[in-house]
Amino acid sequence: MWVAEEPNAKGCGKCGRDLPRAAFARDRNRRDGLQPYCRECVAEYSATHYRRRREAMGVRQKVTVPPGHKRCPQCQEVKPHTEWERNRSSSDGWASYCRTCRAGRTRTSYLKRKYGLTEAERDAMVASQRGLCVICLKAPAAHVDHCHKTGRVRGVLCFNCNSAIGKLGDDPDAVRRAAAYLEGISWKPILVAPGDYQLPS
Repeated sequence: MWVAEEPNAKGCGKCGRDLPRAAFARDRNRRDGLQPYCRECVAEYSATHYRRRREAMGVRQKVTVPPGHKRCPQCQEVKPHTEWERNRSSSDGWASYCRTCRAGRTRTSYLKRKYGLTEAERDAMVASQRGLCVICLKAPAAHVDHCHKTGRVRGVLCFNCNSAIGKLGDDPDAVRRAAAYLEGISWKPILVAPGDYQLPS
């Protein structure tokens, strides 16, 4: 263990110099109440550590942005203000992301919030359906369909098929009657009581 020659001095455990106690920052967890390294060595270490971290993370190069433009942190492109939404709460009065990136972020957030899906999971479902709506087998699959009672995702449909089953109340019996109707079988309801109808089984 290094011992300082002068009573009011302390040895730095890094540079080995014999320095006055004032050259060390306080540390009440130490026996002598001072840090083991002098202020200069601590500052040098901090600067070196900070520089290495910045280099490892990749320091973003400063980009010159002309007047009337803004740089999007997501797509890294400099775009005119016409490509941005207004935002009064921001320092420059514009949204943080350009319209294109903001729309993508909104879609991603909506998928996760409403259906519990990531874009990759949704795309995998569409791929498993060969890109087609699983009902009409004609139109592209674009709308996530889910059970309104359980929240379970059933598949990805086209707009028309998704809205059609929604208007039929997600009722399998109603869909079957609709199919029978289209095949020429028209079942007429039987009046059981005023306002109460029964369909033939």
